[in-house]
Amino acid sequence: MNEEIYKSKERAGRRTYFFDVKKAINDKLYLEITESKRNDDGTFERHNIMIFSEDMKHFKNEILQIFEKYFA
Repeated sequence: MNEEIYKSKERAGRRTYFFDVKKAINDKLYLEITESKRNDDGTFERHNIMIFSEDMKHFKNEILQIFEKYFA
């Protein structure tokens, strides 16, 4: 089982985003982002993405560029 290092969540209307930093069996850290969306019938739909430590710098740079260009 992977060790949880950090957890947070952000609510946005019918969606909740979970940000979990975990340590894999090989001791490398990764970020797991989960989107949970409440459907009209009361059920929940979940989608996950895992970003591994070796990809984090590229992910961060891309997100910052998008934010600065379109959302700042």
